[in-house]
Amino acid sequence: MKHATIIDIAKKLRISPSTVSRALSNHPDIKLETKERIRRTAKAMLYSPNPIAKSLKISQTTTIGVIVPEIKHDFFSSAISGMEEVAYRSGYTIILCQSNENFERERINVETMIHHRVAGVIVSITQQTKRGTHFQDLLKRKIPLVFFDRVPGGVRASKVVINDYQSAFDAVSYLIGRGYKKIAHFGGPRELDICVQRWNGYIDAMKKQRLPVLKEFVRTGGLQEQNGYLSMDALIREHKIPDAVFAVNDPVAVGAFQRIGEAGLRIPGDIAIMGFSNNRITGLVDPPLTTVDQPSFLMGSTAAEILIETIEKRVTAPKTVILPAKLIVRGST
Repeated sequence: MKHATIIDIAKKLRISPSTVSRALSNHPDIKLETKERIRRTAKAMLYSPNPIAKSLKISQTTTIGVIVPEIKHDFFSSAISGMEEVAYRSGYTIILCQSNENFERERINVETMIHHRVAGVIVSITQQTKRGTHFQDLLKRKIPLVFFDRVPGGVRASKVVINDYQSAFDAVSYLIGRGYKKIAHFGGPRELDICVQRWNGYIDAMKKQRLPVLKEFVRTGGLQEQNGYLSMDALIREHKIPDAVFAVNDPVAVGAFQRIGEAGLRIPGDIAIMGFSNNRITGLVDPPLTTVDQPSFLMGSTAAEILIETIEKRVTAPKTVILPAKLIVRGST
């Protein structure tokens, strides 16, 4: 069914489109009885305003673009929920793109946001993102930009993060305090700053207690379950069993968890395991998984608040918000 337009209403009432437009905008120059007649006709014709056309006319929108690597895991879906909650309260809507951990797709996502004339963009970058030139295109067009969790270097924009280094340091220190000494680390891509910071926290915690960092116990890969599974599988096949594993995130920890179970090893009796993020699944496995709680919903809502403030108050100075994270101790350690 064709959507009724202002022109259709004007033809039906035999008045000018400009009169219809001003009446629907509650312009004071239009008589009350004329406004009522136009509104009744618009309702009868199922008229609804076109937000895209309006945004082109007034050069502003109430649409916020969001680009995330994936939505299948709890961290990003929870963060998006936080953004949507703030956006809804503030009269904004969200358009969502998933980069699927692919740099080229992320670049195209940014172009899509520009073409849709979004009011601002919130981004968490991919594992492959090594440069931020495509984000500079947003800033050149004065489109406000906020990063959360995963942040690229060299882009002057606001960001919402946790202290990944300190969180990892505290997590590994806890394992050491529990008596674990041969601690493996299943890390993520070294190009991604959060992975580097968590790696550095692991290294410094081990060094502080003068424990050796064994080369065979350090595995780097992606951020999915299969990466944790394959890292654990390699250690088991090489008969190099650590006391504990500190994984870069929960999916990697869950993958390792699965392989440990398949090998007939006990958690935590033979190997303790710890994740990072506090995804929902960490409380459902048996035993439940010790993890670092990243406040994902709060990260998303804070990013949206900063972006909307930037849009409406035209704030130009970027800000960095570091949210607290805490260790959630469960049965796996």
